Amino acid sequence: MSLSMLAGLTPESYRRHALHGEDAAWPEKNCYADLWIGFLHTLGLEPLAMLPFTVAVDFEGDQWTFFKPPLEDLRALYGVDVQELTVWRPLLEHAQEHLAAGKLICTESDAFWLPDTAGTDYRRAHAKTTILMAQLDVQRERLGYFHNAGYHELSGEDFRQTFRLDAPDPATAMLPLFAELVHIDRVVRRDSEELRELSFALLRRHHAWRPRSNPFSRFAARLAQDLPAMRAHGVEHYHRWAFASVRQAGAAFELLGAHLRWLAADGDPQLAQAAASFESIAQANKTLILKGARAVATGKPLQADELLQGMAGDWEQGMGLLGRLLPQD
Repeated sequence: MSLSMLAGLTPESYRRHALHGEDAAWPEKNCYADLWIGFLHTLGLEPLAMLPFTVAVDFEGDQWTFFKPPLEDLRALYGVDVQELTVWRPLLEHAQEHLAAGKLICTESDAFWLPDTAGTDYRRAHAKTTILMAQLDVQRERLGYFHNAGYHELSGEDFRQTFRLDAPDPATAMLPLFAELVHIDRVVRRDSEELRELSFALLRRHHAWRPRSNPFSRFAARLAQDLPAMRAHGVEHYHRWAFASVRQAGAAFELLGAHLRWLAADGDPQLAQAAASFESIAQANKTLILKGARAVATGKPLQADELLQGMAGDWEQGMGLLGRLLPQD
């Protein structure tokens, strides 16, 4: 029996949102945020509305915030309800039951068995990631899933390994994966004006949790401190660091800029100016990730002080503009 939550959806028919388009500074953000962008877009909902949380992204010390849309925001904006799934039996059995009941499953997965990661992790490296299961055919061993910037399908050995079917006892051989149930039976389709009002209220709430000090100033100091060790550990170590830091910062502020431009559709100049500041940060991180790779590979000076100072200044400017628009009670 084939179970499909989204009739007619195939990897070939899937259409990306502009946030994942060729013009995006960071076409892929992180696995969790990306699957929500793609899934909401496929449902005909506007993912730009869910992005207020990016205003609170911070430098955490050895990484930037791995940003995720809060589940309460998804419910408030779209009527999409997400609850943790207790994986007490083989994941495939859960998938069969819940997809048949009209729910989707968001779960951790090993990128080693995900064919859409060809060229990076597929059949090369075991790396934890998150997928959203939308279509399942057990007899044909096929799974349709959202991951990163697209919708994909896996089969055969990839299917068996993703569901751990070749383990002696799939229920007990390894620690269970973290998984969530996604309920879409109460989806709410709001008009643009109502959605913007709700999203603006969420922006005010998340803005109250913005960093208390400039995160790019702290990031610059830590980068100068850690660069010698990164050179010693080599390029592979650098790429892991860059994913957790530069890419997360760049992608988060690109999303924040896109969100503010969406809110400013009625022509609010301060929102547009703030968006431009955060978009500048996104572009600057694209430059930084390349400069850093060259510096680690060659041992030459990084020469990124001006770039980092510019990001710190853009953050101050953008947050200052938002502070005037979002005064706290």
